[in-house]
Amino acid sequence: MIKCIAIDMDGTLLRRTNEISDENREAIKKAQEQGVEVVIATGRSFAEAIYLLEDAGVKCPVICVNGAEIRSIHQEIIKVNPLDKEKAQAVYEVLHELDFYTEFFTNKGTFTEDIERGVSIFQDVLKTLDSPAEREKIKALLDERLQFIVEIDSLSFIFEKKEYHFYKLLAFSRDFQKLEGARKRLKEIEGIAVSSSGKENIEVNGMNAQKGLALEAFVKEKGISLMETMAIGDSYNDLSMFQRVGRSVAMGNADDRIKSSCDFVTLTNDENGVAKAIMDAIQ
Repeated sequence: MIKCIAIDMDGTLLRRTNEISDENREAIKKAQEQGVEVVIATGRSFAEAIYLLEDAGVKCPVICVNGAEIRSIHQEIIKVNPLDKEKAQAVYEVLHELDFYTEFFTNKGTFTEDIERGVSIFQDVLKTLDSPAEREKIKALLDERLQFIVEIDSLSFIFEKKEYHFYKLLAFSRDFQKLEGARKRLKEIEGIAVSSSGKENIEVNGMNAQKGLALEAFVKEKGISLMETMAIGDSYNDLSMFQRVGRSVAMGNADDRIKSSCDFVTLTNDENGVAKAIMDAIQ
């Protein structure tokens, strides 16, 4: 019997337009009414996640920034797993040397040193897309991200001030060879977790900030076993959940490696795949 359901956001709970469908919302509520603990597990910051959840009327705990922070249903911080600043410095030096556009997720907001470059990357992607649906997805993502990113001249104050903690470094590039080269370099740094939420990015967290580890801690606190837990997702940062839970579900829009890692494959995010996965599990 499934007692907990963990749900990724981008490419999973969210449609291409970054909206939560009525079908997905109602399925979540039905699961909650049956006593199932539903938790969001996302690479987004809490601020990026909560405004969409609240807008859709979805209320539940949130594992955010890939597990760097866990929030209760009342939005209280109940656990943090920051990235050691020395490790963050080493990661930053690799990404800077390889000339990546990078965003820095902290406990006090998300920062970048060059917002115009980030906008340019997303606009370049838009120009290459023939599908109106794909263009709509990228434009919605760009418009949203600009609300939550602060441009700064230097990262020095984050490294120097004790009250600032790194949660995640997120780097973007459309050069896939460059991305692969960066992954190889980053693997030489001990004590970090390297993943991705899309083919054009690299996500770097502390070793303990992984969705699967955060979910494991979350269900243990609730007195639920991992075998009684289902995880739904579409990306490589969801693999650590899939490897631990009793029921793993890949979205229909996930790539083949993700699908082959899961027990089940549901419909796509635009076909309310989350709702189907939930109803299949609780009926």
